[in-house]
Amino acid sequence: MASHRRPAAPSRTRTRISALTVVAATSVGLATQTAQAAPQPTTGQLKSQLDQLNSQSDKAVEAYNEAQAKQQQLQKKVSILQDEIARDQAKANDLMDSVGAMAANQYTEGAVDPTLQLLLTSDPTAFLQKATSMDQMSSNEAAKLQTLAAEEQTLNREKAQAQQELQALQAVTQQAAALKAAAADKVKATQKLLDSMTPSQRTQLTGGTGSNLPHGGKAGDSVEAAAFAAAQTRIGYPYHYGSTGPTQFDCSGLMMWSYEQAGYQLGRDTYAQMGDGTVVASEADLQIGDLVFFNGGEHVGMWAGNGIILHAPHTGALVRYESITTIGSIYAMRHI
Repeated sequence: MASHRRPAAPSRTRTRISALTVVAATSVGLATQTAQAAPQPTTGQLKSQLDQLNSQSDKAVEAYNEAQAKQQQLQKKVSILQDEIARDQAKANDLMDSVGAMAANQYTEGAVDPTLQLLLTSDPTAFLQKATSMDQMSSNEAAKLQTLAAEEQTLNREKAQAQQELQALQAVTQQAAALKAAAADKVKATQKLLDSMTPSQRTQLTGGTGSNLPHGGKAGDSVEAAAFAAAQTRIGYPYHYGSTGPTQFDCSGLMMWSYEQAGYQLGRDTYAQMGDGTVVASEADLQIGDLVFFNGGEHVGMWAGNGIILHAPHTGALVRYESITTIGSIYAMRHI
């Protein structure tokens, strides 16, 4: 006769594992549904995000460029002061040697009034100072002392000025480092957004090179024409913040490089470049090669005629022509 055995009850451990498996599977399913349910941003939304990041990036980059330019100016000033101090120190050392020899000679020969013997010390320089106060010096000796005193005053003034400039340089250097980090963060955020796009979205939002030359527009002067011709040779080169060429540029870097090719030295950042040249009153008065500044001075491009500028747009884009209406509000216009 067949035996009837009661099936063994599942252990608590097996029961718990089974329950956890069900919960995990359910969680994965819900997470998958949630992930699938998350709406993908539209191209319009991506463009809005990109425009906002580009504006923030432009502002951060130009603030860094401005601090970097100031840093370089202060460094140059400090170097000039240090050279002047070195030259004046050498001159003062020569005078000191001459005065020291003079003091030693008078001290040794006793060529002073006997009433000054009470002023004698074991230090010839100290004796010379005392003798001078007693009008025992020749006119030539007195002149040397006056020259030495003037050199020492000059040295003290130059050293104090150099110290101030070094302190200012240190502060600007720290500021530039912080601004560079802030600019790098904005650029990384922009790049992350670009990387999240499909190839077609990225092409649509960053644009191509826009290499077709716009026709028409008033010709600029020789400098503007030469700068514009130089800028045209950079079409298709990549944007890179903090760069001034010759193979990658930020917006103000492209303007500076192009005008350098024309023999004109522009400032490094947009804020400095707005101080160059002559104000252009209206878009109708713009000439080829003029500078157009956008969004409070955060961005700059070069007028190419017919409502088009040539510029280095932003991270992920190439130097190209672009309609002036797509960039932002015009802040200033300059004819160099």
